[in-house]
Amino acid sequence: MRLSLLGCAVVCALATGCAQLAPKPRPAPPIRINEDPYASTYVRYPGVPTVIRNATVFDGEGGRINGGTVILADGVVQAVGGPGLAAPPGALEIDGTGKYVTPGIIDVHSHLGDYPSPGVDSHADGNEATSPARPEVWAEHSVWPQDPGFSRALTNGGITALQVLPGSANLFGGRSVTLKNVYARTVQGMKFPGAPYGLKMACGENPKRVYGSKGNMPQTRMGNIATVRATWLKAQAYKRKWDAYERKGGNMPERDIAMDTLRGVLAGKIIIHNHCYRADEMAIMIDVAREMGYKIGTFHHAVESYKVADLLAANGICSAMWADWYGFKMESYDAIKENIPFVHNSGACAIVHSDDPNGIQRLNQEAAKALADGRRAGINVSEEVAWTWLSSNPAKALGIFNRTGSLRAGKMADVVLWNANPFSVYARPERVWIDGALMYDANDPRRRPISDFELGQPGEGDVK
Repeated sequence: MRLSLLGCAVVCALATGCAQLAPKPRPAPPIRINEDPYASTYVRYPGVPTVIRNATVFDGEGGRINGGTVILADGVVQAVGGPGLAAPPGALEIDGTGKYVTPGIIDVHSHLGDYPSPGVDSHADGNEATSPARPEVWAEHSVWPQDPGFSRALTNGGITALQVLPGSANLFGGRSVTLKNVYARTVQGMKFPGAPYGLKMACGENPKRVYGSKGNMPQTRMGNIATVRATWLKAQAYKRKWDAYERKGGNMPERDIAMDTLRGVLAGKIIIHNHCYRADEMAIMIDVAREMGYKIGTFHHAVESYKVADLLAANGICSAMWADWYGFKMESYDAIKENIPFVHNSGACAIVHSDDPNGIQRLNQEAAKALADGRRAGINVSEEVAWTWLSSNPAKALGIFNRTGSLRAGKMADVVLWNANPFSVYARPERVWIDGALMYDANDPRRRPISDFELGQPGEGDVK
């Protein structure tokens, strides 16, 4: 009997050992989501080595060189300095006496391509106003590359890059896209290579107005915030699920392209651009961002930023502002003309933006108005420092400052030669380079970009 029991024990032990040694099935390796399925196909236009001499240079970071020299070659800024810089062999030499050289202007808030010209209903593709939260839509899927507004922004305004955003009807309006201001057959051919995506959010009157009469949609500011918080909670759960899957593998969770965008924000890969006018709402949105674990990059329009400029500076949030638009709705009523210089003077990031196909053609003049208003209020900002509102600060807000936004050796040669002081109402771009390629020359009618849409239109077909 004892032997029998012992035999059973041995057999059981062996069986248990075999079971322990049996290999466990491995979880299936995770399938990685393609985070950029519509990647840039941008290729810079050809250029020639170019030297601009004897010009006043604003470097975009607050520096100024009188009688300066800027050298462009191989698509980048080669050097910036005084008159003694040597030119590359065979370089085109331009005399900039009496003229100014700056980095190209970057507009962080545009709807070109999504609300193109002609401004007709069939072209109105900027607001997917069918639900308060539509983070799944992407502005680039509405961009019409033939919008004549792109060339107007280049030739009249010196715009070398811009962010195209969805409209502000939604609490979550969708992804933005950053473009190089060049003509291409497709939006991918305009996409700024490697630029982070943005997410457009909005608070205040616009979502209230659009959804306030639609049944169970938010009708108040507190309803707006409740919807925003509930949406972020879903995004947090989605992120946890996908993060675990990507670490351990196994069964792939179900994809949700709306939550993909919000997960990208929570992971720090997508930048929040928040339409917000009132100071109290900016403070609330900062608290929501802290609660939900994301960071706001820029408040747009932000007419009351001057009231909370210290709060914005402490949180590293930019304000994209107009010089003097106000009063067209209640939340824009308490604007002041000194908003931009007040925000700048507080140590916060100040940006001049357009939100308008005409305003984008004169952002230098909008900055000039803000500069003058600040000086009248005792804030003596220099012209070269004010240019940061148009180039380096927008580049920082878009996550592309390491590549453009200032005249530094090795950066993209996105450059404007102005025929006069660019803060003058009489100043116009004389030449504009993007990645070192001459895209516009006021003295050469063949260097004015025209889209296919404009060819053959009255007044546009006479360029030989």
